[in-house]
Formats: sequence, structure tokens, C-alpha cells
Amino acid sequence: MNLKTLSNGDYAVFLIYFVLVASYGWWVYKRKHNADATSKDYFLAEGSLTWWAIGASLIASNISAEQFIGTSGSAFKMGLAISTYEWMAAITLIIVAVFFIPVYLKNKIFTMPQFLHQRYNGTVAMIMAVFWLLLYIVVNLMSILYLGALAISGISGLDIHLCIWLLAIFAVIITLGGMKVIGYTDVIQVAVLILGGLVATYLALNKLSTFTDTPGIMSGFKSMYNEANDHFHMIFKKDNANYMDLPGLTVLIGGMWITNLNYWGCNQYITQRALGANLKTARGGILFAAFLKLLMPVIVVLPGIAAYVLYQKGMFHQEMMSASGITDPNKAYPSLLNLLPGGLKGLSFAALTAAIVASLAGKANSIATIFTLDIYKKAINPGATDKKLVSLGKWSVVVAMVLGILLSELIGNALMGEGKQGFQYIQEYTGFVSPGIFAMFILGFFWKKATSNAALFATIGGFIMSCFFKLLPRFADLSFLSPYGFSKLALQDDKVTKLYEIPFLDRMGFVFVICVVGMYIISKIDEARGVTTNGLEIDASMFKTSRAFTAGALIVTGIVVALYSIFW
Repeated sequence: MNLKTLSNGDYAVFLIYFVLVASYGWWVYKRKHNADATSKDYFLAEGSLTWWAIGASLIASNISAEQFIGTSGSAFKMGLAISTYEWMAAITLIIVAVFFIPVYLKNKIFTMPQFLHQRYNGTVAMIMAVFWLLLYIVVNLMSILYLGALAISGISGLDIHLCIWLLAIFAVIITLGGMKVIGYTDVIQVAVLILGGLVATYLALNKLSTFTDTPGIMSGFKSMYNEANDHFHMIFKKDNANYMDLPGLTVLIGGMWITNLNYWGCNQYITQRALGANLKTARGGILFAAFLKLLMPVIVVLPGIAAYVLYQKGMFHQEMMSASGITDPNKAYPSLLNLLPGGLKGLSFAALTAAIVASLAGKANSIATIFTLDIYKKAINPGATDKKLVSLGKWSVVVAMVLGILLSELIGNALMGEGKQGFQYIQEYTGFVSPGIFAMFILGFFWKKATSNAALFATIGGFIMSCFFKLLPRFADLSFLSPYGFSKLALQDDKVTKLYEIPFLDRMGFVFVICVVGMYIISKIDEARGVTTNGLEIDASMFKTSRAFTAGALIVTGIVVALYSIFW
């Protein structure tokens, strides 16, 4: 029997999901569409998203192939520790809601390049607009398409290239309706993906319980915990094989904060959901997303650990083989879903598709927003009408998706296949630009003396320094760093040479500190030369929160502290 097939019941469940999402999206479009809608209304759904729609859309856009496939793959390899991206994100979302969103809304900022133009100058904004477009297409769009298609192919048996095209077409249909359609259809998407993910986790634990004397998911969890105890630690020691990916306390006091704060607070793709709402609604939505984040490891991490235990018991060996015959962690989740019975497999298949499509649609909309409002309108055709901008935005969605398809077809397997962790690929290569971006944003928010020259240093210099630290071990003897936990990197040329590689989270921390110091020095020099700056409108009252929000934030923080205390 070929496990990579879907039954008629599975197709029926998936078809119901597709019809529901498409019909609801069309209803939202017709009900809320205005023929004279402005470009801001199309790209941001200004004022029309509720707190629950914002929160659901944030999670639906975040939880995509890189979570279902990439995070489960990382959980297969390193265990519960990969949950740090989810649980630390819950705290990060609270910080963003309290300190970042009020600044954006108070200063009427709707895109990230607009912030840079308003705070620094047009040159900084244009350079970063191009940077973001390249990052979103080359890293994010490509990886979501490739990993998503890898999963869909692994479950359905369809050709991976066909899966790439089908996912892209589905996402384009959703995206062309604008941010309103994306926001409200994401509510269905996140409900389906959470339900399907929980079903997959339940059945995986139930399967593990068959190897014990007591049936049930609690017995399955105990079995998983006992047989893969090394997969239930949140902080790795220096001698751990996974230290390079999650270097010890760096996940609590180092580069992980830069990754999360940049992603959730300085990312058009994410903040776009909240920028069209008022402060109370935006904060409510972000807090809702923080609670949902706490649940995500149950859906995307536990299945990866369960797949690891089942793999050790002799299952999935064939399904998880790459083309060259090595175990590919990215195939852990699809292999697990093949255990599901008819109907439930279709539900999980729909959940996975929902996650992929929601993330693709959100990313494509952000690409269209930046290209249309921050490049085309600013540099090419300042007098363009709203109708022209909306039309161009729709075309840019199609072009971006085609580019994503071509890149995923050409280099997806080379970069993310053959046993590599797709999630770690995304984090590392995003990390080449995020330290400089975050330094530029954080000083731009809270230090009025930061100048445009300093911002340019962080933008370009941060990227160059990231490349420098990445390549440094290949040209210099860094063995003296070994007491600090830097891992050996073996390069096979004519002989094996032992070098020392800097974990990418630590590298991000170093680059961020250098960028901040560099920005401070350059800004002081500019101040002495009489250079003026454009400070933002900020006052202490902006950061006050309601009692309900404060109570919710304390609950989220308490849960995260408890989780780390238990699984340290």
C-alpha cells in the first residue's frame, strides 16, 4: 500500500475547506469592497480588522511551512529547545504591543520604508525597501513555497513541482482580494490549522502509546518523554551537537531577542496586520496572538519529537530518505501525517495547506505594499492614482509569486534539501540583515539624535559585517574561542582542517552591538557638524496599557517562565 495517497474522504474534506475559504473570501470582498477604495484601504484594510482577526491573521501568516515542516524537522533533530522561537515570541509580542505599535500609530506610519523615510531620509528608505523585497522573495517566499510543496508532495504523492504551482495559484487568488480578505480568511485558516495540528499531535501520541501497556495520549507522552529525554531540554550546553543552532543562554539574553523583535516589530509582513487599527484593537489582537503562540509547540514541535521516537522504533525510514539516501528532518511531519486515517488525513492536509497559503498571501501582500507605495509611488510615478496603485499592487503579487516559483524550482533543494533544516536556513539568512535593521529601528524610535548617515551604516555595514563574521573562520585561526563555546567546523579540501564557527545567533548579537556603537559615534560626529534629525512624536502616555492588557501580559509571561523552569 502506498502511504503517499489521499482517499476520497480526504479529498472531500479538503474540498470543503477550499470552498469555505474561497466563498468566505468572496463574501468579505463583495461586502467590504468599495470601487473607489484607496490604496491604503486595499493594502492595510484600514480600520476594518477586529482584534481577533488581527491576532488570528498574525498567527496564520507566521505559522507556515517553516513552522509545520521546518520547526517539526528541527524538533526531530534537537527536540523541545526549538520551542524557544515560539515561547520567546510570546514575550516579544507583548513588548511590540506596548512600545512599538504606539509609535507607529501615533506617527501615522503604515509601512516600514515609510518609517525610515519619515525618521531618516528617502535614501535610507529606498535602500531598505529594496533589501526587504529581496529578502521576502529570495528567502521567505521561496522557502515557504519549497517547504510547503515538499510537505504536500510527501502526503499526497503529487509531483513537487506541481505542488509549488498549485500553492502559488491558491495564494494569489486570496491575495488579490486585498488585506481585508487576507485578514478575515485567516481566521478560518488559523482555526483549521490549529485543529488539524492538534489532531496530528493527538494521533502521534496515541500511536506511541501502542508501544506501552497503557493506551492513551498521556501514556504516549510519557513514553516519548522517557525514550527521548535528551529531546526535552530548552538550554543546550557547549558540548551539545545542536549548540551551533541554539547556543545556550543566547536564546534568553542574546541574539534570540534580535531575531524576534526584528521579526515581530520591524517587519512589514507582520506589523501590517495591526497598522490599520486603533491602538486598543491592535494591542488586543497582538495579545491574542501571544496566547496562541504559547500553544504552537504542541502543534509543531511535539509531532517532530514523536516522529523521532517512532523513527527510532523502525518507522518512517523510507519516507524520510532524501534523494541521496540520507535522513531528511524536513520530511518528519509529512511522514507522520501519513499515519492518519481517511478524513482526518484530509483535515491535517487542509490545515497544512491553510498555513502555507495564509503565509504566502500575507508575504505577497507585503511585497506588493512595499513595491507599490514605497518604490513605485516614491521614485517612479509620484502622481499615480489610487486606482493605478491598486492595479499595480495586484500585478506585483503575480510577479513576486512567479519569481518565488522560479527560485524554489532552481535552488530550493540545493539550499534546504538534503538533510538540512529548512527552519534554521530561514533564521540564519534573515539574520544577515536583521541586526542592522533592528539597530536602525530601535535608535530611530527612542533616540532623536540618530542620523541618516548612522542608519546607512547600520543598513549596509550590518550586512557586510554579518558576511565577515560568517566567512571569518575560513581565513583565520579562531581556536582561541573554543573555551567560549564556539564550535568546530570541519572543511574538506585536500585535508580536514579544524576551524571554529560562530553560532549565527551569537553573530547577530555581535553585529547588533557594533551597529549600535557605530550609529552612536556617527550620530555624534554628525551632531558636531550641525546635521539635523527628524525625531518622531513620542510621549510617555503612549506606552500606558489597560488593566486587561496588563493582566493578560502577566499571564503570558508567567506561563513562559514556568515552561522554562520545568524544561530547563
